[in-house]
Amino acid sequence: MSPAAPAGARAPRVDVVVAGGGPAGAAAALALVRAGRTVLLADAGRGPAPVGEALPAAARVLLRDLGADGVLADGHLPCLANRSAWGGPALGSTDSILDPHGHGWHLDRQSFDRQLRARAREQGAVLATGSAVRPLDRTADGGWTVGLGGRETVRCRWIVDATGRRAAVATACGARRLVRDRLLAVHLTLGPAARPADTTTTVEAVRDGWWYTAPLPAGRRLLAWYTDADLPAARTALPAGLAATRHIGPLADAHPWPPGAAPRRAPAHTARLDTVHGEGWTAAGDAALAFDPLSSQGILTALFTGLSAGRAVHAHLDGDPAALAGHARAVDQVHALYLRNHRTHYAAEQRWPDRPFWQRRHTRTHQEVPA
Repeated sequence: MSPAAPAGARAPRVDVVVAGGGPAGAAAALALVRAGRTVLLADAGRGPAPVGEALPAAARVLLRDLGADGVLADGHLPCLANRSAWGGPALGSTDSILDPHGHGWHLDRQSFDRQLRARAREQGAVLATGSAVRPLDRTADGGWTVGLGGRETVRCRWIVDATGRRAAVATACGARRLVRDRLLAVHLTLGPAARPADTTTTVEAVRDGWWYTAPLPAGRRLLAWYTDADLPAARTALPAGLAATRHIGPLADAHPWPPGAAPRRAPAHTARLDTVHGEGWTAAGDAALAFDPLSSQGILTALFTGLSAGRAVHAHLDGDPAALAGHARAVDQVHALYLRNHRTHYAAEQRWPDRPFWQRRHTRTHQEVPA
């Protein structure tokens, strides 16, 4: 089935349009097609390409439930340990040998996302690339007419919003995004190392934020600096800032800096929607709930909430009146656990109690405010 309809023709119809082709959108599409639903997965393909990211070993369970466990077979690096200088200058390490699920992965994110979308297409979803979903009108039967760019339209019974932190569909339908902090990522991908490089994920706290580095496929390395967007430290040049580190700097020094490449800036704050479902739509992934990257749970949560949203929408369309509320409870539980772990982890770093970045995270006065 083509997502496009000739001018003047009746738009084609599917059960569900999934807006967003990242891990959450692909997971929702997989859950729906495996339940027998007709699905259009719309990948806008806009914005900066995703960079490398760590995936915890527990993702094996979710990927198996989605029928997508084979997507990690090629192109990704094993993550055998996570190291951190947090609460003191020495590096601590958590080895994957202690994890019952085995090792995690350093992902080639673009490849991982493509593989998930391809798996959804193989299992029956229609993939519309370069297509940003725009809800146009409600139909007489309670569904939607959805624009896909240009004159292309499709009709559906439901929309899953997996558009990331923008939550484009949900906010267009009246939901509000609530943010808890102002965390910002400044990141750069370094070139291939001339010698075998360290293969662990490394985090190091400093006086105005924290650093993260991890290897990427093809010998490259991701380097990222996290601080609050309103602090002077947000303007720190990456090479200059490395002078304050003990462990991150030497790892970065093993890689060439790409000539002329400028670091990218990206939001990294904690955020959520005030409601994750409404009339004709349900949210998943960062659209529903976005985490501070310190949690290392971003993609795992995207897969979980995508799977949860897909199952809930299928059950709702099948007549279960409690299904969407069940998805909302699952998202609330994930959010509550995240906040508890977030407070505990930041409380473990007490070396700079007078610095605004750490003061903000050592108090319980953070309030969610509309974005």
